[in-house]
Amino acid sequence: MECEWRLMGTAGLFGLLLPALASSADVKVRAEIHSLGTVTLSAQQALLGGKNGKPAMVAGELRIPTTPPSGRFPAVVLLHGGNGLTMSEEWWAQEFNSIGVAVFLLDSFTGRGVTPGDEQAEMATLTMMVDGYRALGMLARHARIDPGRIAVMGFSMGAAAALYAGNERFRRMYAPPDIQFAAHIGLYTPCYWSFHDDDVVTSKPIRLFHGIADDWVPIGPCRAYVERLRKAGADITLTEYPDAYHGYDSLQQPEPKWLPQAISLRDCKLVESEHGVILEGNTGKSFDVTSDPCRRKGVHVGYNEAAATATIKAVKEVLIAALRLKP
Repeated sequence: MECEWRLMGTAGLFGLLLPALASSADVKVRAEIHSLGTVTLSAQQALLGGKNGKPAMVAGELRIPTTPPSGRFPAVVLLHGGNGLTMSEEWWAQEFNSIGVAVFLLDSFTGRGVTPGDEQAEMATLTMMVDGYRALGMLARHARIDPGRIAVMGFSMGAAAALYAGNERFRRMYAPPDIQFAAHIGLYTPCYWSFHDDDVVTSKPIRLFHGIADDWVPIGPCRAYVERLRKAGADITLTEYPDAYHGYDSLQQPEPKWLPQAISLRDCKLVESEHGVILEGNTGKSFDVTSDPCRRKGVHVGYNEAAATATIKAVKEVLIAALRLKP
C-alpha cells in the first residue's frame, strides 16, 4: 500500500513549539506500508540464537523522498521506545526526509498485541533488535533503497536494540547475510546489560545521546560500556546533555513531569550467565523483569530544547558522514 503527500517539515506540525528545529523546505515523500514476518523471543531464546520463537507479523511505514525521481536513497530504520510509535518518531522522520534520507518507522508492538505502557515482559529489547534486522533485509531488497547505506536509530528500549544490533555475535545469528547497518544511533539508551562478547562490535559508528538527569534510564552504565568498547577499538561516542531527562526530545511533554508509578530498572545490573540465563548482578539470582527487587518506581520525563536541538544537529552530521550524503 502506498500514497503520496507533501510534508511541511516540522514547521507545519510543531512550529509553535520548536521553531529552532523547523525545516524550511517542503519535503515531498511517498509512503509505503510494509509487513514483516518475525518472531517474539525471550531474552534467553535470543541469547541462545533461537529462531523458533512465537511467530509474529509486524509492520511499518516507509517514507521515501520523491526527489530525485530515480536512483537509490539511503535510509534509517527507526525503533520506538516503550510508548510505541509517537509524534517524536514522526518528527524525526520529517527531519531525515528533509536531507534526502528515506525512513522506515517500524511498529514492533501492534502486531503483537502489545499496548504502550505495558510491562512488556514478552517484548524484550533483543526481540526488537531482531525486528530491526528484518527491516534491514526488507530495505536492502527495495528497488529505491541503497543496501549499503542503511542506518538504525532507536529510542529507549529501541535504542538498546539499535546499539546491540552492532554486536557481532547477534549480527551473525540474526542479521541478513552480507548486510550490516551503516551506523547505530541511540537516544537515552539502557546500557545495564552485560552480555557475553558484547565488546566485539562491527566497525560501523555507534553514537549515543543521553541526558545526565535521566532517572529512568541512567547514564552511568552507558559511560562504563562506552569506555569498555573504546578500549576494544570500537568507533563509539556518548554525548551528554545536562538537565535533560528521559525523552528529552519529546514534544508531547513540553514540561518536565514526575511519573510516580513508572517502573525503572535503574538499580538493576543484568548479567548474562550460562545457557542464556540473565542474572541480577547485585543478588546473583535469576532476573525477573516483572517482579525483581531491583525495580524502582518513579521517574521524570520532559522535553529539553537545548538538548533536542543539539541532538538533531549531531545526528544529521552522523548520517551525512555514515550514509555519504552531500551536506
